[in-house]
Amino acid sequence: MSWTKVLAADALAPEGRQVVKVGTRKILLVNHDNQLYAVDNTCPHLKMPMKNGKITESGAIVCPIHRSAFDLRTGEVQDWCPWPPVVGKVLSKISQEKTLPVFPVRVEEGSIWIDLE
Repeated sequence: MSWTKVLAADALAPEGRQVVKVGTRKILLVNHDNQLYAVDNTCPHLKMPMKNGKITESGAIVCPIHRSAFDLRTGEVQDWCPWPPVVGKVLSKISQEKTLPVFPVRVEEGSIWIDLE
């Protein structure tokens, strides 16, 4: 594992979000229900940013553009491109279902660390 320090732990408030750059990747850190998650900030469907995606009660992040939903813990698809109605189904055929990359995250010595490998 190759852990990288990305942010001071107190810089991410409860229910807060922060995009950090690690190498060439933009990673979205989410503090949801006092649990930290690190996911790719790019939706695997059409490569749109995930930062403003809604977090559901079931613990999924929803792409703000086409509303694909991904489990914050695993990145597994919960719903693939349901928006806009009818057109979304056509758009979903352009790109088959892909998981959202998620990364291990930990807090140590007052900092948030993630592992991209």
